[in-house]
Amino acid sequence: MPRFRTLDQLDPRGKRVLLRADLNVPVKDGRITDRTRIERLCPTIRELAEKGGRVIVISHFERPKGRRVPEMSLKPMQEALSVALGRPVAWADDCIGEAAEAAAAVLKDGEVLLLENTRYHAGEEKNDPEMARALARLADVYVNDAFSAAHRAHASTEGVARLLPAYAGRLMQAELEALDAALGNPARPVVAIVGGAKVSTKLDLLGNLSRKVDVLVIGGAMANTFLAAQGHAMGRSLQEAEMHDTARRILEEARAANCEILLPLDLVVAPSLAPDVPTRTVPVGAVPEDMMALDVGPETVAAIEARLRRASTMVWNGPLGAFETPPFDMATVAVAQSVAALTQSGGIRSIAGGGDTVSALKHAGVAERMSYVSAAGGAFLEWLEGKTLPGVAALEVA
Repeated sequence: MPRFRTLDQLDPRGKRVLLRADLNVPVKDGRITDRTRIERLCPTIRELAEKGGRVIVISHFERPKGRRVPEMSLKPMQEALSVALGRPVAWADDCIGEAAEAAAAVLKDGEVLLLENTRYHAGEEKNDPEMARALARLADVYVNDAFSAAHRAHASTEGVARLLPAYAGRLMQAELEALDAALGNPARPVVAIVGGAKVSTKLDLLGNLSRKVDVLVIGGAMANTFLAAQGHAMGRSLQEAEMHDTARRILEEARAANCEILLPLDLVVAPSLAPDVPTRTVPVGAVPEDMMALDVGPETVAAIEARLRRASTMVWNGPLGAFETPPFDMATVAVAQSVAALTQSGGIRSIAGGGDTVSALKHAGVAERMSYVSAAGGAFLEWLEGKTLPGVAALEVA
C-alpha cells in the first residue's frame, strides 16, 4: 500500500487546516434526509479542533456548474454540522476570494469554519490551477477526508493537495486501509460478490477482481447474461445478448487466473417484478418462457455460504437479486446475515460498498456488523476496478 501522511503526523495547533469533506448529502424540500456523511466526518473535525487546529471545511454540493444556485448552497449544512459536532460552526458565503480569506483570517484555535459550495466556481471541476492556488492561500495544511470525491481530479481534491502539506483524514485513512485489506494485501482466500443489472457497467470491475480474488460470485441480473452466454434458456429475464462473447471471455480469463467463478445454480422466477407475486424456484436452464429470474435460489445461497466459511476476506458490490421488491430480497438478506455472523465471530473480514449494496445491507439489518461499509459510491467502484484515484494519488508520499 502506498504511504500517506495521516493525522498522526500532523500537529495542527495554531495552523489553518483546509479540510476537504463530502457534504453532498441528500436533501428534500430543504431538509437533510440522511446525515451519515456528516456524522462520519465529525471525528476528523473534532480531533483537529481539539488539538488546536483552525478547521476550514470545504465541499461540493450537487452540480451548479460554476454558477450560484441558491438551492445548491451549503448553508443548510452549517447548522447540521454544528449540531453533529456539538460546537459552533462559522460560515462564509464563498470558498475563495475576499469573503473566504477574511473568515479564515479571524479563526481562533479550535474553531470551525464552513465555506460555500466549491462547485459555484467553474475552476473546481476543471482543476484550474488558479482556483487551487486561491484555496491554498486559505490554509497552512490540507487534509482530505472525502474519499467519495477522490476519483475526481478537481481543484479541491487534487490541485490544492499539490500545493500544501497534505494528509489523509481519519475517514480517508479508514477507507484506504479497508480497501488495502480487501485487495491490496488481503488475507486469503478472498471471495468477491458482485451483483447488479448489467455486465456492461462492471466490465472493469469483473476483470480486475478475477485477477485478484480466489472466488468471484456473480449474482443479480448480470448473472443472467453469463447463464444465457452458456446456452441456458432464460425466458423473459433481463440480460444483455450483445455481451455474451464478453461474458465467455471473462469466464476464460478467470479460469486462466485460477479464480473460481460461482454462477447461480438455481433461480427464483416470477411472471413480473412486483411485491409478493407468486414465485417458483427452478434449476438453472429451466426458466419458463413466460417467466423472469429475479433472485438466486437456496441452493445458490448454500454454495455461496460454503465458500464464505472457507474465506478470510470478502468484498461485496451489488445485490444478488431485486432486493427492493420482496420476496426477491431473500438471497441477499440470507447471505448478508451469514457474512455478518462470520464477521462478528472473527472468521472473515468483510468490506462492502456501492449505493445499492449499502441499501441492501441496511435492509438486511447488518450494515453495522460488517468490518467496513464504504459510502463512497463511484470512488469505491473505481478503486475495485483497479483505477488510480487522483485525490488519493495526490496524498501519496514519495
